[in-house]
Amino acid sequence: MPAPGPADKPSRITSRRRPKPAAPAPSRGGAAGAFRPVDDGLERLQKVLAAAGLGSRRACEELITTGRVEVDRKVVAELGSRVDPRRQEIRVDGERLPDPKRVVFMLNKPVGVVTTNYDPSGRPRVVDLVPGEHRLFAIGRLDRMSEGLILVTNDGELANLLAHPRYGVEKKYLVQVAGVPTTETLDKLRKGIQLAEGTARAQHVTLKTQHKQSSVLEMVLDEGKNREIRRMLAQLGHKVHQLKRVAVGTLSLGGLLPGQHRLLAWSEIDALRRDALAHVGSARGPGHEARGRRPAPAGRPGRFDRPRDGGGRPGKPPRRRPDGRDDEHQSGRPLRPAPRPRKRPGKASSWRKPRG
Repeated sequence: MPAPGPADKPSRITSRRRPKPAAPAPSRGGAAGAFRPVDDGLERLQKVLAAAGLGSRRACEELITTGRVEVDRKVVAELGSRVDPRRQEIRVDGERLPDPKRVVFMLNKPVGVVTTNYDPSGRPRVVDLVPGEHRLFAIGRLDRMSEGLILVTNDGELANLLAHPRYGVEKKYLVQVAGVPTTETLDKLRKGIQLAEGTARAQHVTLKTQHKQSSVLEMVLDEGKNREIRRMLAQLGHKVHQLKRVAVGTLSLGGLLPGQHRLLAWSEIDALRRDALAHVGSARGPGHEARGRRPAPAGRPGRFDRPRDGGGRPGKPPRRRPDGRDDEHQSGRPLRPAPRPRKRPGKASSWRKPRG
């Protein structure tokens, strides 16, 4: 009988024995010993552009090859370039792509939905009607019985630009009221109605349709107080039956049905920002758009419009010539803020039949 070999001996198991670490597999296409992390956070540039809503993958490739795309202020014209959209600055035709972590939804809020994020009564909220991957909040307010366009986002900077009165972003409403307002009533709305928080006024108000017992007004406001339109009209003896917001700045509701939403494209978000900043920065030139200062009253220059040379510190009046003109403004005409661009009209897609 042959002697037992080494393979026939039983193995001894002790607590000191440690398993050998497995060697990592080399990356695909690389030489042995060269390793790369599985997820490096980089994406193909044309894929990032397509995801931002700039067109199809092929159209975005043409943007790259024609030299219209910059990454960290350097033109990238080579296909297949990989970028980190969260850390690198990507521009197309000089316009920066929005932060991919920030989203903006346009929602057609139905009646009965509240805009608050916390409601102890458990009523439906606007944030429940949009995808919940991010912590979102509504920009501005629409009361529970009002409907129409409202923006839901996680971008606090954009929310401040659109909601703060200093930026003067106009909101357009269709309002069905009891009775038919007279011309004097419309003039009072334009001049202003005194509320507890101060004077509230409509920038524009027109009578759209007229019926026996009701009428529909189109009102444009550039600030938002609590239930502002309802309280203004109540003081003038007209109860509001229906109220619908149809436009915010350059953005209109279009054919979006109640309860429906859509994600805004980067071009639409950029247009909203430029519309808000143009109102403040039009009379100040570059460099003052983001400071949030009020524009100078029409007819005289603002304190930051006056040059330093010849006029002392900013805010001090410039020296006057014997003929009464400023040294800096040889024409003698004060600077005036540029007129705001005209807004695109909205569309009432689901306006119910008026009473009467």
